[in-house]
Amino acid sequence: MAVWARHAARWGCLLSTARAAAELPRRLGVAACPARACPELAGRAVLPAGKEAALCGLQRHRRLSAGSCSPPDSAKDAAFPAPESNLPSVQQEQAKPEILPDLNAKILDEDWDDIPPSSALEVISEEEAVQIIAEPLLPIQSSTLRDYVDHSETLTKLVHLGVDLSQVEKRQKAGQLLLTLDFEKDVKKILLFLKDVGVEDNQLGPFLTKNPYILGEDLEALETRVAYLKSKKFGKSEIAQMVSRAPYLLLFSVERLDNRLGFFKNELGLSVKKTKDLVIRLPRLLTGKIEPVKENLQVCQIELGFQRNEIQQIVCKTPKILTASKKRLKQTFDYLHNIMGIPHHMLTRFPQVFNSKLLRIRERHMFLAFLGRAQYDPAQPSYISLDQLVSLPDEVFCTEIAKASMQDFENFLKTL
Repeated sequence: MAVWARHAARWGCLLSTARAAAELPRRLGVAACPARACPELAGRAVLPAGKEAALCGLQRHRRLSAGSCSPPDSAKDAAFPAPESNLPSVQQEQAKPEILPDLNAKILDEDWDDIPPSSALEVISEEEAVQIIAEPLLPIQSSTLRDYVDHSETLTKLVHLGVDLSQVEKRQKAGQLLLTLDFEKDVKKILLFLKDVGVEDNQLGPFLTKNPYILGEDLEALETRVAYLKSKKFGKSEIAQMVSRAPYLLLFSVERLDNRLGFFKNELGLSVKKTKDLVIRLPRLLTGKIEPVKENLQVCQIELGFQRNEIQQIVCKTPKILTASKKRLKQTFDYLHNIMGIPHHMLTRFPQVFNSKLLRIRERHMFLAFLGRAQYDPAQPSYISLDQLVSLPDEVFCTEIAKASMQDFENFLKTL
């Protein structure tokens, strides 16, 4: 019990010294001991208040420990030495005044960045409310990219490049892709890559309109595909031409490109150089479906009756025949071969006639037949080649080939 009381008294003294300055006088009046209880401190009014209270508590604790509140003077003198022998004099130690922090100065020194933002429930004046500029809300759902242009830096800059967002949003998931891209981190490096490949600045917009998916491709994979084309002896200008005319070309893996080149080389029996020239002239042969190409090759060989070597010549001169409509191909051949009487070897020499409209061929042939000038045999006089028949403008065709006026030709067309 004595040990507990001793610790309690010490803690009480420490807490009393930590009180604020305004509470010290009242506490001293309560804690001071009467002269009969603490006669040693009766004349010590000059001591600091904190030390006087500590002495009173110490004396009270010692009397409690001895088991009597009023011990004999002899016992008290023997057990408790005079306080003057234990306490330093007032001259030796003065109480140091406590320095309270200046709260105003502390607030001024605070970092204003750490101050929390104003509450949404804070009351503001009408003048402050008028000055608030509310950003337009981002549409939760929209069927057009136009609603997101003002909110997306990527879309804004793509529009400045000439990208037609109305066409892009028609492509599956293309709009969602653009909304997830960051222009500086994702788009800029692809634009620089395309410029290095050879796509002109004024073609970047149309290119990305046709193929926005390239913006989501890995740059290293794109560089690998260009390196493959260079390894196949395609020049830089040829690669630029192929990429510009077939925007989806660089989306295909190296394995896909290699397989497609091997197909045309083996299926048509072409040399490496002729295969390369074929895909340069029509690069979408590398990106389009292969089934229509196979079907057209079968039509030329089985239904139209061309030989393998003739098909090679036709394809090298007119690659578009591989992707033409089978129905249109058969109708054109039927009119040229069965009605006009053009043999296979002549069609092989001028395969460009398959790219012309059947109506144009029919009208001019019937006009020449009406004039008696429909002669397509090179061994006969007044020979008219198939190239002259379909490639010349109407005015030149009438004056140089038909030997008639444009008015005569128009009048004849009215009779059809």
